[in-house]
Amino acid sequence: MYGTILFLNKVKIMVKFSELGIDKNIAEAIEEDGIVEAFPIQESAIPHILHGEDVIGQAHTGTGKTYAFALPLIQKIEKYPVELSALIIVPTRELAFQVTEEIHKAAMNTNVKVIPIYGGVSIERQISWLRLNQQIIVATPGRFLDLYRKGVIDVSTVKHIVLDEADKMFDMGFKKDMEIILEMVPKNRQTLMFSATMPEDIIRITEKHMKHPVKILIDMDELSAELIDQTYLVVDRRRKLEHLEEILKTIRGKVLIFCATKHRTSRLSRELYMRGFKTSDIHGGHSQSQREGAIRRFKEGVSQILVATDIAARGIDIPQVEHVINFDVPMDPLMYFNRIGRTARAGESGKALTLVSQEEYDDFQNILKHTEVFIKQLNEQMGIKVEPFEKHERIWQNRGGKPRKSFGSRPFGRRPRWKVRGDKKP
Repeated sequence: MYGTILFLNKVKIMVKFSELGIDKNIAEAIEEDGIVEAFPIQESAIPHILHGEDVIGQAHTGTGKTYAFALPLIQKIEKYPVELSALIIVPTRELAFQVTEEIHKAAMNTNVKVIPIYGGVSIERQISWLRLNQQIIVATPGRFLDLYRKGVIDVSTVKHIVLDEADKMFDMGFKKDMEIILEMVPKNRQTLMFSATMPEDIIRITEKHMKHPVKILIDMDELSAELIDQTYLVVDRRRKLEHLEEILKTIRGKVLIFCATKHRTSRLSRELYMRGFKTSDIHGGHSQSQREGAIRRFKEGVSQILVATDIAARGIDIPQVEHVINFDVPMDPLMYFNRIGRTARAGESGKALTLVSQEEYDDFQNILKHTEVFIKQLNEQMGIKVEPFEKHERIWQNRGGKPRKSFGSRPFGRRPRWKVRGDKKP
């Protein structure tokens, strides 16, 4: 049934998009947004899509799958006549707008046009948009079929179709609509499908509507973020320990805390122990027996908290934990996913909190750009006020000083950094 099956269950050296065959103008557009290196799903899918093969990407929300199909499609479509060339079907209006924004950012240095089509808004306005020779349509199934039946959309020129979050569409009752859309699009197309799971309905669609697709599987423990309640708190770096202590007092389950260095790991473990918490620590400076002892105490419940460097993010048998806390923000976005992946394992849910200081905010913004999962800010809930840094008043400009292009009312630039108000020196 499948042409090739690729299992991605190990961290790979991240490569630049230009090394995958993505044109310079597209790579530079996303580099302006701080995205330089490809995630595993992108690294594996992009070459096959550029080559014209059908692809199935089994990847969870938050793994960068939008760019996995968007970048090669933009590159191919830019060389086509100005006509509808790609159709991307998504389950919700929120995802339709989100995917459109991502494509718009990546295509800002090209002439490729993209439009979202979804219900709940004026259909007349969307009809007027469609008359502007859009080359990519991102649509929910119901509204797309409504416009097709009105004779507004001509699919005869479609060369690529993407089913994004296919399993969610089945769960939401769009199975029949998906079948209708796949039947109406020309047969000599490229079909791409991205799904978190592979139920029988999806397998049947691949057999009926795809041509020897390459199947790319992301390891469940690798970049899964769907079952994790992700939050962050912007704090003064001098008060991180104080805020962490208050948070830990509200937690009853096992907690895994990540620090950037061996020294800070040991010191934080010691500081928490002195404040009455049961802690162990693990880092590269410990012997094998010390590491095993720390993990054993954590497993047995002797220690409620394990403080660790990134050595615990992968390759070590850590038991199920309810909470992951990033005391220090990782500079590599992939390491963030590896860290929080220590919770919500084997189908269980979990929570992840990141303490973000002023100095770390740019690194955390890079993480936000690489995930499609909402990460909630807790400052308002916890009564810690923040305001934009004055020195970042020109945040909506490119490096060369030219205003960025925008879609709708939201500009595509760097988000503002923040400073903390009300924090006093200890």
